[in-house]
Amino acid sequence: MPKVIDHDERREHIVDVTWELIVRGGFEAATMREIAAAAGFANGALKRYFASKDALVEATFDRALSQVHAQIAAATADRSGLEALRVLCYGAMPLDAKRITAGRVLLAFWDMSLGNRRLHDRYAEHLRSWRAALREHIRQGRADGDIRTATPDEQLVDEIVLMNAGANVMSLVGPRFSTRKLQKAHLDSFFDRLTRP
Repeated sequence: MPKVIDHDERREHIVDVTWELIVRGGFEAATMREIAAAAGFANGALKRYFASKDALVEATFDRALSQVHAQIAAATADRSGLEALRVLCYGAMPLDAKRITAGRVLLAFWDMSLGNRRLHDRYAEHLRSWRAALREHIRQGRADGDIRTATPDEQLVDEIVLMNAGANVMSLVGPRFSTRKLQKAHLDSFFDRLTRP
């Protein structure tokens, strides 16, 4: 009896392998030949599952974004306002090995999205969604009376996004300028400012 092949499982395995290769050596290390070898396929057999490297990269990018969305949803499920904003901001910073690794993959995607319109548009949509969530938590925090700063909401959203993006980049290219202690100090200072008029 012929063996039943679970194509979805194989696709997930290929995405896992691609993720690992990107983490270890960036996009340059994640050639179709290397991915096929690491996944246990003959060179060219990947085309049954992904038509091109771009399609495989997009699937890996989708995995990264879906993990981010799942983490955000889980972390803020029973929270709102200032508390949700705090959890969201601390959760997005590269404060442990897992998040630093995710930042490395994200940095590679940022680079690739400069020349790939589809990836660029997907990341732009993620960014719009993230900013909307931040904006809503700030609005709730003001309504609750917990956020009292006169700084406009949109400026606060910009600060959070730039702080997070900068921390992710610097944790990889200049870690002494983005230590966990420094990241927490910046976040603590930001949240202290939010509660003061």
